[in-house]
Amino acid sequence: MRWDDFRRSDNIEDRRGLGGGAVGGMGIGTVVVLGLIGWALGIDPRLLIGGAEILTGNRSGYESPAQPGPTGAPSDQLGQFVSAVLGDTEDRWKEIFRQSGGQYREPKLVIFSGLTRSACGRAQSAMGPFYCPNDQRIYLDTAFFRDLEQRFRGCNGKACQFAQAYVISHEVGHHVQNLLGILPKVQEAQQGRDRAQANQLQVRVELQADCFAGVWAYHAQAKWNFIEPGDVEAALQTAAAIGDDRLQRQSQGHVVPDAFTHGSSEQRVRWFTKGLKSGSLSSCNTFQESQV
Repeated sequence: MRWDDFRRSDNIEDRRGLGGGAVGGMGIGTVVVLGLIGWALGIDPRLLIGGAEILTGNRSGYESPAQPGPTGAPSDQLGQFVSAVLGDTEDRWKEIFRQSGGQYREPKLVIFSGLTRSACGRAQSAMGPFYCPNDQRIYLDTAFFRDLEQRFRGCNGKACQFAQAYVISHEVGHHVQNLLGILPKVQEAQQGRDRAQANQLQVRVELQADCFAGVWAYHAQAKWNFIEPGDVEAALQTAAAIGDDRLQRQSQGHVVPDAFTHGSSEQRVRWFTKGLKSGSLSSCNTFQESQV
């Protein structure tokens, strides 16, 4: 992946090395363990951590604010890469929104290590990258990139960069959903439904974000011709590696489709590919597909 031509975004807050400390009487180790358990079982890790906080005595509900980090494009290689990918998503999505008469508002991206705070609750490395619509920020512990290569075996070598760009652009896809009003509608529709039904809606949200990531890559390729041999294969391998079915099979030996929250490996690959080939938002309507 060639990214030298990408504009660097200043919408980065770097909290790496600031430390997260203990949360509600729990150490980071406990938080990470609970996060892994929730991830394996298809349960929001924040629910487990919240329950554990009650048991450890933090009943006040008070959330201390996160220590702010420096803003702007970081100077290290990894920070420059994240800033470059974010910058190009900003440029491409502005163009896409402008074509339909809309205006794209840029999200912020918080880089952290281990633990930090968000307007959606605590952000832990065990939870993986996520988008918080409450503060329109993407939270990324860059250690997840190492996990992609070493733990999930989603990619290897230089080809990992395009897979990492896919991860970032997927979270930007959630921001696009928020701007389009999709996320609020889904959150409203999930109210009052049982967990299996709510999870089915969440899968459609995640697959659409995969498709939107492909849409970004399509337009970036048209602009820069930045994709190198092996890049797409690495991204598809990553999408497959973090499918719910594969993760469940690895962690518990069997698959529970009702607990899916992101989609199967086949679904994630198919929807990213659809966006990458079409470059069209209209091709990403996972909510009208009879079978996603």
